[in-house]
Amino acid sequence: MEQVMRNAFLFLSKNKALTKMARKYGLRFGAGRFVAGERIDQAVQSIKELNEKELCVTIDYLGEFIDTEQEANEMADNSIEAIRAIGREKLDSQLSLKMTSMGLDISDEIVMNNMRRILTAAKENNVFVTIDMEDYSRCGKTIEIFKKLKEEFDNVGTVIQAYLYRTVTDIEDLNQYNPNLRLVKGAYKESPNVAFPEKKDVDDNFKKIIEMHLLNGNYTAVATHDDAMIEFTKELVKKHNIPNDQFEFQMLYGIRPERQLELVKEGYKMRVYVPYGTDWYGYFMRRLAERPANVAFVLKGMIKK
Repeated sequence: MEQVMRNAFLFLSKNKALTKMARKYGLRFGAGRFVAGERIDQAVQSIKELNEKELCVTIDYLGEFIDTEQEANEMADNSIEAIRAIGREKLDSQLSLKMTSMGLDISDEIVMNNMRRILTAAKENNVFVTIDMEDYSRCGKTIEIFKKLKEEFDNVGTVIQAYLYRTVTDIEDLNQYNPNLRLVKGAYKESPNVAFPEKKDVDDNFKKIIEMHLLNGNYTAVATHDDAMIEFTKELVKKHNIPNDQFEFQMLYGIRPERQLELVKEGYKMRVYVPYGTDWYGYFMRRLAERPANVAFVLKGMIKK
């Protein structure tokens, strides 16, 4: 049943008609639990509240189905606006973004121009930028863009997904760049030709790449809500005397907030992924797909309203 629900939400996440409807009707239907408003000022307020609790943040202006150069440039402008807000308000926040929102499906030139604009603004405001990973069809291209940008900028990182067969090779290949990587299990529905279909295999590969990247001496963001993975990381760094400033944990806004605070109290850096914007629908559906238990929270919120 859980797998059926997961597949249904992933299918719905790609529906353009529902995406447009969601933009029109705003953050209703419980999405406000996972999305920090539609405007940058609302997101800034959420970041301030998290920072006051000693939680770090990475902010993401949500965008799906970018079809024109103008839309891609506008998305980049919004990212730059967020960067400047972080600098102006002196927030403990980074920025995350997707290459499709920068024009990946249109042309390499548009993506690179937008990313150079963003990373230049980020450097001026001392903000680190993480390139989010998307589905398998865009994985290789995203990594190649990251490599090119890493040769020009030192304030950029990317994401590696444990459920893909290619992941270990990617970790080995990227090591020469001393990269700051966010390691995740993966949130898209992929073919068994390219991704592990069984959860146990994904978990085993996740542990493997966490260990590889940390022992390579690179900064590692372990992005998970899974207590088993959190404990594995704690034991690993203790065993190898890896300092706490070489890694951090990351979780999504609105999911397991109590656990986030516990990790802070234990002395670990804990970063919260905070999305905002009108284009929240696809992100929201993927969150429901990842953890069907979230559906119960959404239904409760709708009933209260």
